[in-house]
Amino acid sequence: MLHFGHPDWVALQTRQRGLEGTGEVRLRDLVKESLRMRPSRIIVGEVRAEECLDLLLALNAGLPGMASLHANSAREALVKMCTLPLLAGENISSRFVVPTVAASVDLVVHVGIDAHGTRHVREIVGVPGRVENDVIETEALFVRRDGLLHRAQGMPPRLEAFERAGVDLTDLLQTGE
Repeated sequence: MLHFGHPDWVALQTRQRGLEGTGEVRLRDLVKESLRMRPSRIIVGEVRAEECLDLLLALNAGLPGMASLHANSAREALVKMCTLPLLAGENISSRFVVPTVAASVDLVVHVGIDAHGTRHVREIVGVPGRVENDVIETEALFVRRDGLLHRAQGMPPRLEAFERAGVDLTDLLQTGE
């Protein structure tokens, strides 16, 4: 479970159904219920199924948030985020999902485990919101080479959103480091 030092947060947790077949709390239900609380942001610990659609709709509506999911690269994480909402039902199509993911996701941080079992950021890509032939375009912002994270040529998308959040990217953009 995630823990935060901020006094105003609510942790919600899924639950398997009991022996009687009742009492199940699905992640999709928790995402929907959390939106009724009018949050300032939403964080989902692990997206694995159709709850990705509800998270995606919340992000697309302008609610800041983040989620984790398992993938082998940042590109594969985007592909998975485009695939998981399709599990929500027959009326959901990739024609809707792919551009919605492109418009809703700003950054993908791919974390991997090295041979010693230590987690490291492998790459950070920006998602500028463009789709070409059903493929979401990305720009590499940071890549790991020779054991170190290096600044790549890509630019973070939607710089005004970072400015509104009080994040100053001036040094990053000028020095490239």
